[in-house]
Amino acid sequence: MKKTLAIAMRVLKQLLRDKRTLALMFIAPILIMWLLNVMFSANTTTNVKLATVDLDSALVTQLDQTKHVTVKEYQSKAQANRTVKNDRADAAIVQTSTNHYSITYANTDSSKTTMTKQVFQQALTKVGVRQLTTTMQTMAKATGTSVPSATTSTKITNHYDYGNSDTGFFTKMVPILMSFFIFFFVFLISGMALLNERTTGTLDRLLATPVRRAEIVFGYMLSYGLVAIVQTIVIVWATIGLLNIEVVGSIFSIVIITAILAFVALAFGILMSTFANSEFQMMQFIPLVIVPQVFFSGIIPLDQMASWVQVIGKILPITYAGDALSQIILHGTSITDLGGDILALLIFLIILTTANILGMKRYRKV
Repeated sequence: MKKTLAIAMRVLKQLLRDKRTLALMFIAPILIMWLLNVMFSANTTTNVKLATVDLDSALVTQLDQTKHVTVKEYQSKAQANRTVKNDRADAAIVQTSTNHYSITYANTDSSKTTMTKQVFQQALTKVGVRQLTTTMQTMAKATGTSVPSATTSTKITNHYDYGNSDTGFFTKMVPILMSFFIFFFVFLISGMALLNERTTGTLDRLLATPVRRAEIVFGYMLSYGLVAIVQTIVIVWATIGLLNIEVVGSIFSIVIITAILAFVALAFGILMSTFANSEFQMMQFIPLVIVPQVFFSGIIPLDQMASWVQVIGKILPITYAGDALSQIILHGTSITDLGGDILALLIFLIILTTANILGMKRYRKV
């Protein structure tokens, strides 16, 4: 028993001397719970934009008076469908004949598709009841008797610009989750690998040679980068193939975006490893570095959160990778039209690589 207590006291003393571990043990859970509160306290009201063609004026008025619904009328079906294709409207409603409607849903967000169906049915019901009541009152005044209600069948033909009626909300999350897992695994593996180089003395021996710091950093990034690209391709294949996700755009474009993100994660992992003295300390960075990436990367739209949260989202690389992948997968956007997202990722890569080159100076002993 005495030996057991002695061992326990020794471990506790070591733990108490490790201020970083103590801080993360108590601060990290509080931080994560606070981030969860911020994320789930966001305004999650669903707003839909509808494009209409030749729709009855009473129906347009009823839709426009519905909360969180914006209606814009167009002259032709082609114009309305183009707004859906370009993500400027969530659905295009065309009245092809009396009581016959054709609706094309963007369907990149199943919650908006569901809401569109609900509000349109409600609008049809309210307008129908109002018209029937008016007709009954008019005829009753003319004949002096009540008129029995009559129902007219309404036909609605649904079309989906992306996916089908079974497409769920998870589809919208797939591009962001793909970005997150690529970032997470590359960050972890690269950070652990370089940390192992330091703890085994390999990095010290390499720094003792005339080789320049930039050459060391580029060498590590090239070698780990090749492995990261293979890992990225596997994740992309598994996500798209095994989950049977429909990809409107080019898979090659997806690989390009994810490869750039992998290099960003690689540079980030190498940088974070310079602040860790062991694998355990490297793991401690996950709550502080990785968790916010998934919280504020777009799973819940940033424009529904506070302005300061949106600022945080803009300085996270997964935000730009997730947006680019969403545009490719859900809308078929060409990679040449994603210059802003690609530029942001390249800026992250340049800054992190430069920081790694400067940080390597602390290890050179000669």
